[in-house]
Amino acid sequence: MTRIVTRALSTPARGLSALYGRRALRRWTHLVLGGALSMPYYLVGSIVLVSLGTEIGGPAFLGPPHVLALLAGLPLAAVTALFPPTRPLSVTAVRALCGIGDGDGTELADGPARSGAARGRTAVWFTLHLGVGAVTSGMTLAVVPFASVVLLLPLVPGLRTGPLGELYRDGGVWALVLSPLAGAAMLLLLAGCVALAGALLARAAPALLGPAPADRLAEAERRAADLAVRGRLARELHDSVGHALSAVTLQAVAARKVLDTDPGFVREALAAIEETTRRTVGELDAVLGVLRDTGERGTTAPAPTLETDLDGLLRRTRAGGALLDTTLDPGPHGFGALPPQVSREAYRIVQEALSNALRHAGAGVRVDLTVTVADGNLDITAHNPLPRSADTASRPGGGHGLRGIADRARLLGGRTESGAREDRWLLRVRLPLRAPR
Repeated sequence: MTRIVTRALSTPARGLSALYGRRALRRWTHLVLGGALSMPYYLVGSIVLVSLGTEIGGPAFLGPPHVLALLAGLPLAAVTALFPPTRPLSVTAVRALCGIGDGDGTELADGPARSGAARGRTAVWFTLHLGVGAVTSGMTLAVVPFASVVLLLPLVPGLRTGPLGELYRDGGVWALVLSPLAGAAMLLLLAGCVALAGALLARAAPALLGPAPADRLAEAERRAADLAVRGRLARELHDSVGHALSAVTLQAVAARKVLDTDPGFVREALAAIEETTRRTVGELDAVLGVLRDTGERGTTAPAPTLETDLDGLLRRTRAGGALLDTTLDPGPHGFGALPPQVSREAYRIVQEALSNALRHAGAGVRVDLTVTVADGNLDITAHNPLPRSADTASRPGGGHGLRGIADRARLLGGRTESGAREDRWLLRVRLPLRAPR
């Protein structure tokens, strides 16, 4: 019983909220804004009708001539709606005043219309907004004052003059009793018409201002580009910082073991730790500069390449206790002749291969590394002893390094091969020096 009474009492409140609530008033404001924007086109339409001999007179927005003037000006509004700023401004107004947009799951397009169909839909929306807004504004300007006077007629004797005074005298007491009801009914009817118009416009907005297929494609391409950048940054952070941490850890461990017996090796290990951390901080600053996107990328350290830092990478790896057997054959023109992107990605691949060998097989292992340039390809081969089962079991979450190597090779049109070969681990990468067609 209580629920029935509460529902019965809440129904009028819901109805008034639908007519005069916050959302209804904001949509009303949106319609009045459309009426204000329609005024220049209405004036142009009036000039056209007057030039054709049609008289424009009487109360504004009420007579047929005014409606004809508005209709005559709306084609010009459709033409001006083809300008690029129209859709962004319309979408902003719809999101702010109509209560619809991306926040409620309704998708609206951002930016100017890119295709003819999108511009046409924008012109339809703008014309519809101005036309309905003009009619709504005219009704508001006419009905609200008149209904207010009728509503206050019994309470303000000064209002009982003129045509309303004659109505009051002819109707007698019944006019005095019914006039407040008539005034309230007029206001409710006006609010209902405005709420209906606002709801219809809000329903039409996604269809007319929503993204076209070209917009969806552009957004998908933007998201794909963002994901590609994020993936590249993740690989850079993993390879650079991960290798640095592994190398520094092994160098520190090796230096601690011979601290009292081999001071020269300790000094070399500490120097390698200093160089590794300094370079890694510079590379980390470069990656964070891309994330910040402050336009200061030119001040960050450039990405290392085979030409600029392969010797340093091998030296720092040896300082960590690794035994490297290297075969380097850069071809007749040297590593400096490699395409910059190939040289950068190859450096990261070599870095990750050495890092994996040190991380999984431990210090003191012998790693055979071959980097050769021949027949239009850059070949990288690294093999080292397999890690002990205890070491492998103690390292959860592995596999990101090999996946990163495969991703780098695939982006350049290359291929990778990795796996156990008898008692050794083999990694082989081939990168073409020319982009695939």
